[in-house]
Amino acid sequence: MHEQHANGGGLLFDVILSFPFLVAILLYIGAGIVSNRSRHLQKWPVWRYVLWFIGVLCAGIAVIGPLADQARIDFRAHMMGHLLLGMLAPLLLVLAAPMTLLLRTLPVSAAKKISSLLRSSYVRVISHPITASILNIGGLWVLYTTDLYHMMHDNLWIHILVHLHVFLAGYLFTMAMIYIDPVAHRYSYLYRAIVFIFALAGHGILSKYLYASPPEGVSQSQAEAGSMLMYYGGDAIDAILIFILCWQWYKATQPNKRLAASP
Repeated sequence: MHEQHANGGGLLFDVILSFPFLVAILLYIGAGIVSNRSRHLQKWPVWRYVLWFIGVLCAGIAVIGPLADQARIDFRAHMMGHLLLGMLAPLLLVLAAPMTLLLRTLPVSAAKKISSLLRSSYVRVISHPITASILNIGGLWVLYTTDLYHMMHDNLWIHILVHLHVFLAGYLFTMAMIYIDPVAHRYSYLYRAIVFIFALAGHGILSKYLYASPPEGVSQSQAEAGSMLMYYGGDAIDAILIFILCWQWYKATQPNKRLAASP
């Protein structure tokens, strides 16, 4: 991969790799236009377009361009890419509510099929907060405590698959913690909060472990800087998740309070 970029082939690779991100933006805009044509639905809010665009941009920056190139040789850049691809981009994309937009756009028959899929046992298992946490945090432990970290820099397909897993696991985790899109299998706020606490602990412990025991070939100075970025940067993004979860929890209790106060 280093030789590919050194010989100029990396530009063509980046152009090809940018295509899915461009398609994601165009599809979202197109779905919004189709949805807004309906007289029975409110206009899709502009701020969701903005969140989607920034989220796709964050994911693209992590895998295409200077940061992605530097991440192959600099652990600090690699960790910045991890925060963008596995945490910030998923959060922004989840808040953009793509499944809600999709259901608004599709014909009724197709929307019913999607709804049926969302109610399936497979989705119930994969979207369970514990499953999502294991795939997300557990995947990071596997990446940084095995030879997978080195393998991803030596093999193009492993490189792509690792980044794909980091993004999808981050999206799944975020979606399982805060319900923005329709969710067929819902879990209580208390349950999700408890799982979230353990996930945060797993992420924090991993960052401290990497501070003291970096992957082979990573200098101590880069490991310390990258681990601190993982720890504090992850905390900043998680703080937004915590705020949203608590805000949803607070709003969910309001009708109950009003009922309790009524004679």
